[in-house]
Amino acid sequence: MAFTSRSGHTQTALAEINITPLVDVVLVLLVIFMLTAPVLQSGIEVSVPKTKTVKEITEQRLVVTINRDQEVFLGDKPVNLAELPSRLTQRGVDPSHQVIYLEADERVPFGAFASVMDAVKQAGITNVSIVTQPIQKGAAAAK
Repeated sequence: MAFTSRSGHTQTALAEINITPLVDVVLVLLVIFMLTAPVLQSGIEVSVPKTKTVKEITEQRLVVTINRDQEVFLGDKPVNLAELPSRLTQRGVDPSHQVIYLEADERVPFGAFASVMDAVKQAGITNVSIVTQPIQKGAAAAK
């Protein structure tokens, strides 16, 4: 396609697109996402107890976490223990059919664990799965 400018010169349209800047931007974005992805997935550090029987988690469920400092989290957000029952019932699901995972650090005293379980029961939720890790075969043979 040709066109004439005001000065009378005939010019042709630029038919090729320079994709080098596009590739540069895409590579920079790729590096940024690669660096930030592990940070986003880190979550709350909890050393869960080890057991012989462990069921694989196959579905996304609501997770209540107690870390070693006895702080309670709903998902990744900290929550006050007194507010936990109301936060659990706001999901719009019948509490008797709701399933949650309870993840507690192995160094958490039983009293803190029992308090969180009581708050979950106050919300009307009775189906609670406790998150554990499988015992490694080498560690089990050494005991």
